[in-house]
Amino acid sequence: MSRTRSRSPSVREDEGLRLPRPPGVLRRFWARHPVVADVLIALVCLLLSLVPAGTITRDLPAPIAIGLSILTPAAVLAACATLLWRRTRPLVPFVAAFLLEAGFLFALAPIGSPLMLVTCYSLAVYRSSRAAWTGFGIGVASLAAFGGLLTLTGVITLQVAANAVLMSVVLGLIGTLIGVNVGGRKRYLAAVIDRSRQLLVERDQQAQLAAADERARIAREMHDIVSHSLTVIVALSEGAAATPDREQARAAASSAAETARSALTEMRAMLGVLRADDSPLPLAPLEPTPPQETVAQAQRAGYPVTLSVVGGAALAPTVAHAVGRIVQEGVTNAMRHAPSATSIAVQLAYSEESVTVEIVNDGARPTVGSSGFGLRGLAERAAHAGGTITSLPIEDGRWMLRAELPTRTPDPVDEPKERP
Repeated sequence: MSRTRSRSPSVREDEGLRLPRPPGVLRRFWARHPVVADVLIALVCLLLSLVPAGTITRDLPAPIAIGLSILTPAAVLAACATLLWRRTRPLVPFVAAFLLEAGFLFALAPIGSPLMLVTCYSLAVYRSSRAAWTGFGIGVASLAAFGGLLTLTGVITLQVAANAVLMSVVLGLIGTLIGVNVGGRKRYLAAVIDRSRQLLVERDQQAQLAAADERARIAREMHDIVSHSLTVIVALSEGAAATPDREQARAAASSAAETARSALTEMRAMLGVLRADDSPLPLAPLEPTPPQETVAQAQRAGYPVTLSVVGGAALAPTVAHAVGRIVQEGVTNAMRHAPSATSIAVQLAYSEESVTVEIVNDGARPTVGSSGFGLRGLAERAAHAGGTITSLPIEDGRWMLRAELPTRTPDPVDEPKERP
């Protein structure tokens, strides 16, 4: 448990990205155990600072010397203890190091502490390069001003003050330069890792959106195939059961079986595409549904469906499939919601830029609305092809379904290059 707690949180988060391990056994150990590293650094700085701190008690009266002999080690211990916060609060040990250097001005000979090197490095790595250079400049200026004041008052000599300030500048400059280099690289890697996390999240979101789009596409195909085929089969079956003529009943039953076989073939084709593992799935339907076939099935079921075509143009596979499905769904809705219709007129108008599909039927019930999976699927299909669709009642109790689609899809990627 202690090993898990001592590991750096950033290291635990980055493991999810499967990043390569840092080179070197020691580097990996320090990265996984930051608390142990900080404790060792604090102990080393404490050992290197306690010995020279004893020279501060030179040529002083006994009471002052005794007090300094107790206060100086306590100050060194407190300053070294602040290194435990150098990762989270690097400014605290930085200020403590300069205060300790100010106390070392009273020593017999110029002495220094590795605290200056460590704290300047920590401020540059764990805060920012700007904060490190600003803090280093302010600290050195304050230390020089305090040394100059002690020199003017005759407490220390100019040589002692100059040597102490120069040693602090050298140690602090080395720590700051190394820290700026390491900190810049650390922040760059953190930015790269953060961008990688964002890309992973975006990839997962794109996968979820793609799965949702595929489910919606399969639902539209299933609805169009099953709804239209079952509607025709029900109409043919009811006609066969209602007529006393055996020949008409046999013809209706044969048409119902043919419609069922056609629907079964479409279902098998779609399921075969979904189960194909050795070839990439196409981004568009494989085969469009011809409007002539839809009209012919409805006519065999006994419905007064007519088809008129104006003009002619080559359509993209996605647009052709959308036209076929729109005609299929419109005729199916008319057969289902207007069983007493006397006219179901299907009109296709082609031009160089667009194709218009219009289905008008009478005998529409007042309760028929625009809600339902069929019309919603048609709206999604029309939007996928770059067109629009409207469904609304018109005069004399008739209902109109109208769609306008471009002859070419806006994105050629959506069209398969070859059709099996």
